[in-house]
Amino acid sequence: MEPYGADAGVSVGAMLYTLVDPSKGQEVAYNRWYEQDHFYSGCMVGPWLFAGRRWVSTRALKDLRFPAGVPEESAVADPIDSGSYLATYFIHGDHEAEHFAWANKQVYELYDHDRGFEGREHAHTSLYFHVGEHSAAGDSIPAHMALDHPYSGLVSIHLDRAEGVRHEEYAAFFDENITPSLIQDGPVDLVLDWRPIIPKGAEGEAPMKLGTGPGTRQRSMQLLFLGDDPRDHWDAIREAARTIDESGLASVVLVAPFIPTVPGTDLYADELW
Repeated sequence: MEPYGADAGVSVGAMLYTLVDPSKGQEVAYNRWYEQDHFYSGCMVGPWLFAGRRWVSTRALKDLRFPAGVPEESAVADPIDSGSYLATYFIHGDHEAEHFAWANKQVYELYDHDRGFEGREHAHTSLYFHVGEHSAAGDSIPAHMALDHPYSGLVSIHLDRAEGVRHEEYAAFFDENITPSLIQDGPVDLVLDWRPIIPKGAEGEAPMKLGTGPGTRQRSMQLLFLGDDPRDHWDAIREAARTIDESGLASVVLVAPFIPTVPGTDLYADELW
């Protein structure tokens, strides 16, 4: 669905971030169900959802996740190596409510018609509002094209801002202290900033458990898009996380690397555990 003429242009308003493990022995069946059916029927055909991409965290990538020992109430992946397949979807700005109303009904409709998949467990499935971005000066990929550009790596950083620290203050710190080395002269092409949508009442209900919760209003999340495999630049990612932790503005609760799946194949399905 194209934006209304009244919209200023195509923009990212919100995102669905869903991190899931197939049951052991169900890796191929889950991968095929998700990419052949659910990716489309559960998300892409919905109103105002305009981009989606799937990513995978193999055993080797899971072993890079940090920090360990995060308190249960703050954990995103619990245990830290839970969640093998990640799907990210962008919803058009100013039309989020229209999509969410459709999605809340659609998920039950699919399950009522036996189009769910029981052999899986959600590690963390939450909705996020887009609140900013960081990129190098000059020609860069627009935020709304990030899931269509053939990036070779993705890193998600979940963090909890210190009490009283607003996201704007954290974003300014990031631009001053991390953007120069990580983006302008480093391996990351684009960073998108998010805050969780915390459901009220029955808003977050689904026909399956969705894993850990969205966090508090002090939670922020960043998606780092790379042109290379994250493993090739993990020292730089660790240094950025260390700078965040030492700032006193926020505490990192999960840094997780991913690479894209290859649609139409079962590549990586035998490398999850």
